[in-house]
Amino acid sequence: MLVAFAAGVRTGRHRGVDVAWGLAFTALALTGCGLSGGYGDPARRLLVTLLVTVWGVRLSAHIGWRSRGADEDPRYARMLARAPAGPARTRYALRMVYLLQAALVWFVSLPVQVAQYLPDPLGAVDFAGAALWCVGLFFESVGDWQLARFKADPAHRGRVMDRGLWRFTRHPNYFGDACVWWGLYLFSVHHPAALLLLPSPLVMTWLLAFGSGKPMLERQMATHPRPGWDDYVARTSGFLPLPPRRR
Repeated sequence: MLVAFAAGVRTGRHRGVDVAWGLAFTALALTGCGLSGGYGDPARRLLVTLLVTVWGVRLSAHIGWRSRGADEDPRYARMLARAPAGPARTRYALRMVYLLQAALVWFVSLPVQVAQYLPDPLGAVDFAGAALWCVGLFFESVGDWQLARFKADPAHRGRVMDRGLWRFTRHPNYFGDACVWWGLYLFSVHHPAALLLLPSPLVMTWLLAFGSGKPMLERQMATHPRPGWDDYVARTSGFLPLPPRRR
């Protein structure tokens, strides 16, 4: 995150923190895997680390490709406008964007850190967690791919994406993210203090469904609505994939 902060100060754009988000989870998982050698079950350590790495690298690569050459993200522009220009704004960005997200990375990944130290061999609950992770990655990656293809067609310019997974949820990528982290949580349920780790996936789900994910994006869409947006919202689930409602 500090590397991303330095790049943001140099370029004058802080949207790069979104690319650093997935890489920070990956770095934490790889560090935990190295430190837990000789403690946790080798198969569990490697599997959990692999799942986090695949998710984090894919997410960062997708966001980096999607945002190449773009101006500052409107979310960060509005946030940083609250602070005076100059060094004060830079310090505000460090605290409220980079260090806050670094703390969230550590907190959300607590189940991963604990799972890497567990000596228990992989069992049914762990395989259920891996299956839920696969569901999440499917929704996230396929949803992103479908949206990218839709936007790449000039005939769809100004239209609302309501096909594929987007027909059943307005945010398949956010729903997929939540599934990924609930799946990773299941790898830690063998620990006696597993209930204390429950806030980690809950916080991630809250951020996606009620915090900086879905609500912020939909407020931005409502500011510049596309034709058919209101009808799409009325018939399509906001988060959980559900059959479209009839008008």
